[in-house]
Amino acid sequence: MRQRAQKIFEKMGYRKLIAIGILLTGLMLYAFLMDSVQGDTYDIRLFQLSSETIRSEKTVEDPIKTELERQRLAEEVAPSYQFMDEIAANQSAVIESLFGYILDAKAPTEEEQEELSQEAMIAELREELRLMETSENGLRLTEDMLNSLVSLPTERLVEVQEELDRLLQSYLSEPIRVEEVARIRTEIEQDIRRNEQIPADVVQAAVAVGRFGIIPNELVNEELTASQVEQVRSSVEPTRILQGQVLVQEGQIVDREVYRQLELAGMTEEQLNYKPLLGLLIFVLIAMGLLLTVISRSQKDDRNKTTELLVMIVAIAISLSLMKLLYAVSGNFDLVIAFLFPTALAGMLVRLLVNERAAVFVTILLSAAAGIMLQSGYSASLQVDVALYILFGGLTAIYLIDRDGGRGRLLQISLAVAGANVLFVAFYLLIGQAQYSWSEIGFYFTAAVVSGLLSGALAIGLLPFFESAFGMLSAMRLIELSNPNHPLLKKILMETPGTYHHSLMVANLADASCEAIGANGLLARVGCYYHDIGKTKQPQFFIENQVNIENPHDRLPPEKSRDIILAHGVQGARMLKKYKMPKEIVDVAAQHHGTSLLKFFYYKAKETDPDTKEESYRYVGPKPQTKEIAIICIADSLEAAVRSMKEPTSEKIKKLVESIVEDKLKDGQFEECDISLKELKKVKAVMCETLNGIFHSRIEYPKETN
Repeated sequence: MRQRAQKIFEKMGYRKLIAIGILLTGLMLYAFLMDSVQGDTYDIRLFQLSSETIRSEKTVEDPIKTELERQRLAEEVAPSYQFMDEIAANQSAVIESLFGYILDAKAPTEEEQEELSQEAMIAELREELRLMETSENGLRLTEDMLNSLVSLPTERLVEVQEELDRLLQSYLSEPIRVEEVARIRTEIEQDIRRNEQIPADVVQAAVAVGRFGIIPNELVNEELTASQVEQVRSSVEPTRILQGQVLVQEGQIVDREVYRQLELAGMTEEQLNYKPLLGLLIFVLIAMGLLLTVISRSQKDDRNKTTELLVMIVAIAISLSLMKLLYAVSGNFDLVIAFLFPTALAGMLVRLLVNERAAVFVTILLSAAAGIMLQSGYSASLQVDVALYILFGGLTAIYLIDRDGGRGRLLQISLAVAGANVLFVAFYLLIGQAQYSWSEIGFYFTAAVVSGLLSGALAIGLLPFFESAFGMLSAMRLIELSNPNHPLLKKILMETPGTYHHSLMVANLADASCEAIGANGLLARVGCYYHDIGKTKQPQFFIENQVNIENPHDRLPPEKSRDIILAHGVQGARMLKKYKMPKEIVDVAAQHHGTSLLKFFYYKAKETDPDTKEESYRYVGPKPQTKEIAIICIADSLEAAVRSMKEPTSEKIKKLVESIVEDKLKDGQFEECDISLKELKKVKAVMCETLNGIFHSRIEYPKETN
């Protein structure tokens, strides 16, 4: 399967595979969440009985009821009035003009008096007063009234004018509204009739003039009133259909008002709301953009990036499937069963198989997805409590997992996740300020514990399948392989103790160097433990195992010695494959010498046969394919060289490190891995420091003298 996947990768290329993987992830995420954001719709018909009780899934404004409420309050707004004090002066001027016309009609010249009769004078006066008669208030003076005024002596007429003006000013000095005009006119009429200064024969005319003079002087301020009405309208809170509000009871007739509210809430089958689907699309685009960033920032090669993406996709798919299962059965429970979801499952898997950054992203993505999918109540929106519950549980596991953990450690982390879940549930129950029965409280706390333990159990159970399917090696698996009780390590220790010690020393050098450049130090360490497993076939032919025995190579021709030495890498890889060891460990055994030259026996062979070919004394390789194996290659040669050095000093060690690295560079051993010269410089510094610590000079104490 791994070879088939390798062929697919080589054929399609990294970019296409990543693009396809992210596209499929986005489609999967959209498909899982689409039903949750759309909400429920119902087959409702007007004037039919409802088959079930329907509650609103969201809070929406009812514009019709809002407008009716605004109109009602606007009609209740009292008009704002403004007192117009200039009206009194205006009316006084009108009365003065009226009597001016009369006085003018009474005072013609002598020639005019002879020519004008009483009737002609009245006719001329009526013509002058025509404008007043056609005004809004309409001064109506009969022929008798005009005759009485014209017949009145001038002095008395002036007195009548002054008395009428006084009465009008006294009334118009106080506010008079439109609805009060009739009452005030009646009052001034009574005052005029009781006034002794007004002759009886002109009382009717004076009453007509007085009533004519009374008009409203406190008028509605239209602009201010309109402003107050608008202020009242704008202050009206919109009438809303609330989330969870019962729109229609089971068996109730769906009248026009009920149907209108159902349409407003978007709960009829005829309606398709595209807004949630568009919002979900934006969410998926953001998530996939971040996923692409996480994959692009990985320090691994293209093939491993693709594998990491596949791991993340499968972890997300498993978690979304579990969410969907909980969502499907949640309707049968009155409690929030989302708290049973294994909060840390995906985070644990991705943290162990990929890296911390990817695990944090997956946890955040799944917490947001759970908030959308596992909402409770009647709302098709984000459920923040469930999202935070999964986020905190997942982050707890991610930040507690370290390189020194094994399955037992993973179980401890599961207990820590359970504890974090319990604390969050306590927060959830307290902050909600709702009343919970003891059985409900017990369920929520039990669900929190089950969630944590289930996260660890599923992670431990699924991890081997991930490792097998994707050919990945988790830190937990590496920890297990480093156990000295492993059969192969016990074999090395018992059969080749010198090689075992050599492997430990190389492991220390490789681990420290890998950590310095950001490579996988744990993989390098464990790989070193097994890299010389092939030497167990013929241990006595390797110098570190030759204790108090003669070197057998002294009796063998160089060709035979060559075959024995060169074979240990191939034999080691074969043994590791037989024990079904991870590919990464097998590669260390096969590649830790690369295609380097077995110089000692090559030059020994040339002494007897100058035509000896160099290629026949080189390891079959391949050359190191990863940074970790390149560093192991250096450490393996360096440890053997330093161990054979007499009186090693810091300066000698430094020169030796420089010489070995330079030799391997010139020999092209690092051509097929991505280790840089800058990283090699760091590796050399770390190896010098580590070797100085191992082979430091001892302090020579002075001998005691008697």
